[in-house]
Amino acid sequence: MNWKIRRIGQAVFTALTVLTLSFVMIRMMPGNPVDAFVARVGPQLENPQEAYERAEMYMNVNPQEPMHVAYVNYMVDMVQGDMGRSMSQNAPVADIMAEAIPWTLFVMSWAVFLGFTVGIALGALMAYWEGSKFDSALTGYATTITSIPFYVLALFLLMTLGYKFGWFPTSGRRPEGVVVGFNLPFMMGIIYHATLPVLSMFVASGAASLTMRGNSVRVLGEDYLRVARLRGLSDRTIAIRYVARNAILPMYTGLMISIGTMFGGAVVLEEIFSYRGMGYYMIQAVRARDYPLMMGTFTVITIAVVIALLIADLTYGKIDPRAGGEDREAF
Repeated sequence: MNWKIRRIGQAVFTALTVLTLSFVMIRMMPGNPVDAFVARVGPQLENPQEAYERAEMYMNVNPQEPMHVAYVNYMVDMVQGDMGRSMSQNAPVADIMAEAIPWTLFVMSWAVFLGFTVGIALGALMAYWEGSKFDSALTGYATTITSIPFYVLALFLLMTLGYKFGWFPTSGRRPEGVVVGFNLPFMMGIIYHATLPVLSMFVASGAASLTMRGNSVRVLGEDYLRVARLRGLSDRTIAIRYVARNAILPMYTGLMISIGTMFGGAVVLEEIFSYRGMGYYMIQAVRARDYPLMMGTFTVITIAVVIALLIADLTYGKIDPRAGGEDREAF
């Protein structure tokens, strides 16, 4: 139990550190975005004091307050979900994140799910038929595709399947003129628009099959597999039910890391396909020097990674009893 409390404490400390760094970046980075905002807005107002009030509203930082007082107020607002107001979108950052995150989750969760599911199944079959043409062909494919960044594949798919053949839309996240809701045209439309982004990440996820293959090869020498063969079970049953179930355990942490870092991968992918998710807004914030929106997206990405790693650490002992918390206490 003690290691769980320590791990949760480390996660909270990491999240608070990120919020602190966000505050320091706003106040101390070259150009001081708060002062720059005041200098830009002040001449347009009759009362110069109003510029400082607007700066506080947009950035959750009052430049006239002492550093320690502004820091406490900033942290209280962030913990309460108040991330300031976007200067470029003219809307609360929290509202922008709440509207964008579901779209990012929709695309990236499907990409991660398909990548790991297909990779695990293929990796188990590759290991079971080690040395066969099937194994050699897929190993070569996975090695080649893993060396190509996903955004290169995204550009290739966009140019070929999107622009050249016109099979898929090249931008947007839902069709125009369709009633938003749980109806078939809308659901099929958002799947259709998400196909190329999902396919880009899925095709580039060959590393999962290689990792699964390596884990499966180590499992193949176990005695229970010999018993399964003596029982007359088919190759497919042995590969999926016996090899895959035991070789998948070391990949669990990697899966949770992928879930956490998928927000980071969405930054480039959503910009390529003009898919208005969280990554898209982060790029827009950088271009517009919209510091509240930039810090909000950065904070959400970091906290997502911290939570995913925490869940992986706390639940791995349930997945594999050999790695339980009691064993960790011994070290």
